[in-house]
Amino acid sequence: MKDSEPDYRFTLANERTFLAYVRTALALDGAGLAVVQFLTKVGSQRGREIVGILLVLGGLGTLLAGFLRWRMVQAAMRADDPLPTSWIPLALTVILGIGSLVAALSLALR
Repeated sequence: MKDSEPDYRFTLANERTFLAYVRTALALDGAGLAVVQFLTKVGSQRGREIVGILLVLGGLGTLLAGFLRWRMVQAAMRADDPLPTSWIPLALTVILGIGSLVAALSLALR
């Protein structure tokens, strides 16, 4: 197992991917705050607070998962190992897909 500096282009690509996770986390945080502050005519106050908290926690989870992914990829590149597989894109797709469906149904049924 060698520990060498990877090509800077791959390191920068890994950082850009991490920044995409950061942007997604910020969007989830903003959505959570918006649900609580601006959707005052949809559902109950308690329901909006729960959805807002779940979105903000989703942002935190996305941020942490993105950091762990960045660290694992960086370590694999330094060791010249194959890149690790990731469950994060599938999890984000499923969770955000379900959330979007629930949001669309709530708006349609109000």
